[in-house]
Amino acid sequence: MPIANPAMPHTSTLGVFGGGQLGRMFCQAASALGYQTHVFAPEAGCPASQVADSHTQADYHDFAEVEAFARSVAAATLEFENVPVATVEAAGRHCPVRPSGEALFTVQNRGREKRFLIGVGVECAPFAMVRSNDELQAAIAQIGAPAVLKTTQFGYDGKGQTMVRDASQASDAWAYLGRHKCVLEGFVSFRRELSVVVARDSQGATSVCGPIENEHANHILDLSVYPASCSPATAAEARRVAVRVAHELDVVGVMCVEFFETEDGRVLVNEVAPRPHNSGHLTIEASPASQFEQQARTLAGLPLGDFTPRGPAAMANLLGDLWSEGEPNWDRATALGATVHLYGKTNPKPGRKMGHLTVQAGSPEEARTQAIAARSSLHSA
Repeated sequence: MPIANPAMPHTSTLGVFGGGQLGRMFCQAASALGYQTHVFAPEAGCPASQVADSHTQADYHDFAEVEAFARSVAAATLEFENVPVATVEAAGRHCPVRPSGEALFTVQNRGREKRFLIGVGVECAPFAMVRSNDELQAAIAQIGAPAVLKTTQFGYDGKGQTMVRDASQASDAWAYLGRHKCVLEGFVSFRRELSVVVARDSQGATSVCGPIENEHANHILDLSVYPASCSPATAAEARRVAVRVAHELDVVGVMCVEFFETEDGRVLVNEVAPRPHNSGHLTIEASPASQFEQQARTLAGLPLGDFTPRGPAAMANLLGDLWSEGEPNWDRATALGATVHLYGKTNPKPGRKMGHLTVQAGSPEEARTQAIAARSSLHSA
């Protein structure tokens, strides 16, 4: 595969597969570093295309367009992990694509991801692969209940999974997920959910942000707070494991490892995302170099920036539910010290991520409280 130059000139164009908010914020960060940006996404008027210099609107399986796109950029990255591996490989014949198709292949399938983690000595919840209702029954007998049944592919924000509270629910759970290949994971009784974002360059150097503490509502990330309230020992272990995963996957770019912290202080890997992460959005304001700047730096061959937040910060997601009474009053949030980021999406729907806000404060508790207050103010009288 072609190797990028150590540092690309600022006349270079950086490409991104995917047109959502992560691609949008990548383009904004790359532009701030002086680079041109080119988005490949099938959707017209997608969030990333609104801020990019160029947009190739084509299907990910249109390999003629994929290769033309790859020839037009110095290097390309991804904003989501479900870009087809064949697309990455086709582009990789003409430019460096980071992360690689090999890393993508591993994390696109929950079964492969779990086996990879176990193979490199990283602890995760007990699991079993399931291909039939009979195998599901056997897996429940092995792992126990409650457990979580997840499709092996295309799951995010709680989609593609369901709780199995006892063996009597197995058949319904199997049918609910479409009788596709699944992974049954033992239910983890956790103290808190954590994430660590790692930037890794082509020489293997890393820069780490986290752990960040995350709160979910209806399976969607609701709040992220830095620093997490876990012990220093737990924080150090989460960072160690995240860096280990980045090295073993040989990721060049930005990736996130999500963890469960158990009641006894262990950290179990929940998921790996080979891209910037929703919880890392707070780095835009809080860190000298945001996760998106780090993504652009690793792609362009620039030295990694300082990823450590300057102080406590909190991020609150802004879902389409907030538009139920019309356009929210953003001035109210900014008056309370929040910075608001909107993603350029139309047609707000309940549960759809339309933007986020970030607050910096003197303590993580204060940042969390202020972020909640800023979001709550949007429709106050």
